[in-house]
Amino acid sequence: MKRLNLGFIGFGLIGGSIARAIKRESAGFNILVYSRRKNPALDKGVKEGVIDRIVYEIDDSFSECDIIFLCAPVEKNIEFMKMVKGVMKRDCILTDVGSVKGRIVKEADRMGLSGRFIGGHPMAGSEKTGYENSTDILLQNAFYLLTPTSHNESGDVEMLKDVITLTGATCVVLKPEEHDRITALISHIPHLIAVALVNLARINDDGEQTLKMFAAGGFRDITRIASSSPQMWEDICMENSEAILTYLVEFEQMIREDREAIKAGNGSKIHEDFAVAGEYRDSLPTKASAFVDKTHEIFVNIDDRTGAIATVATILSVSGLNIKNIGIINNREFADGVLRIELSSAFDAEAAKNLLLKNGYDVVMR
Repeated sequence: MKRLNLGFIGFGLIGGSIARAIKRESAGFNILVYSRRKNPALDKGVKEGVIDRIVYEIDDSFSECDIIFLCAPVEKNIEFMKMVKGVMKRDCILTDVGSVKGRIVKEADRMGLSGRFIGGHPMAGSEKTGYENSTDILLQNAFYLLTPTSHNESGDVEMLKDVITLTGATCVVLKPEEHDRITALISHIPHLIAVALVNLARINDDGEQTLKMFAAGGFRDITRIASSSPQMWEDICMENSEAILTYLVEFEQMIREDREAIKAGNGSKIHEDFAVAGEYRDSLPTKASAFVDKTHEIFVNIDDRTGAIATVATILSVSGLNIKNIGIINNREFADGVLRIELSSAFDAEAAKNLLLKNGYDVVMR
């Protein structure tokens, strides 16, 4: 790929991770970063070779950029879009990393930038924020959604895809409205539900905080996403309100039906809900992308003691088995194992299972 000049406006966890991954693959890219103020973390990024130049004004410095990434919240991105319009070159691609597309696509069209703007959404993140927490592997095997419109040229979309692919992410192209519908259901609604569950526990807890004491298992796991930026989620809910409201109405109806079933003693309704949900849930891909190879994994029950994970890893590694991923499932209510091990092939998974069984471990394959 030819040397490209990439501009970043907003350079925190996501922007930093994109830049780190691209620089890892090729030092030929020139990274320009706008920052509102001096930031020691960004100075470190220069020393690390991730950032080539930092500027504190959106000016002609961006006129040489081939791609400009808008990595701020939606409202701020729209403001920045107005600023860069006057300095970006005619063939520059403008993209963002926000989780809502409808509003910014309309604004790009209103500003006469519809042919240059291609919406983007890396479906990866962390509870931590800021460039100092960015990594060059954050986007590996994650979906990176692109939302071009009929105004965009296919060559521009392909060039952006080629750059994004360097991060290890899997690019998927969707229409902006389809993107907002999908993210409303699989991301925005779950965050709202998680917040509601946490607040339900909070207002029903007692002075001794008994509920909090017992919330360290499954409850903590399914509500983890409630620990997110309040400002960010206020913006998301306001920006994607139409799609969110549509699914909230459906969800309210489903909860209402479950309430009536429990009230009427209709256990078969609850049984059926769990049965069909379990079947669908178990069919979900365990990797972020349905376009990558099938995951081969085993689950192992281990003792909660120092070195337990290292022992399992050593048993497998000395036998030449390649562990692609390993981690604790932080939920002791999980019946089929608390250590998840991902291997490279079905053959390796079967070999790992047999090896650990011989060593006295309780192993489950899915």
